[in-house]
Amino acid sequence: MHPARCDIEELEAQCKFRFSRASGPGGQHRNKVETHVTVEHLPTGILAAAGEARSQGENRQRAMHRLRCALAVGVRSQNATPSELWRRYCRGQRIRVADTNPEYPAVLAEALDTLAACDWDPANAGKALGVSATQIVGLAAQYPPALELLNQQLTARGRARRSPPRDS
Repeated sequence: MHPARCDIEELEAQCKFRFSRASGPGGQHRNKVETHVTVEHLPTGILAAAGEARSQGENRQRAMHRLRCALAVGVRSQNATPSELWRRYCRGQRIRVADTNPEYPAVLAEALDTLAACDWDPANAGKALGVSATQIVGLAAQYPPALELLNQQLTARGRARRSPPRDS
């Protein structure tokens, strides 16, 4: 299973957390309490951090979401057919999942895995997942490092880079 699909407790067991004081606005509370969270996924070495909130717990949740998104971009796994999770967010040949949704990283990972299996061709990946190439590119565009990965792969194959789709 892709690490971005792991439940939070299972993923946290694979991680190392570091807590520190954050600088910036927030007054005495922020300067005296270790609210900044950095999380490292030990099997891959991928890092994510959050420190904008005054609460360590909130920063920990944000850092884990960012880690799952980074894992979606940085780790490839085999993907044969659209999963139940994918089908849950795919309606009428459109994929609808907000980047703030806790399941977004898993959906993104599935799209990127399918792109990799289809030699980074958004049209073929879209066919495999039951959506258009524009939907695949739009999903990647919600997390800029994912769109950058797609464009790097397209450039390496001599294909045109993709821009984020315009909202209709």
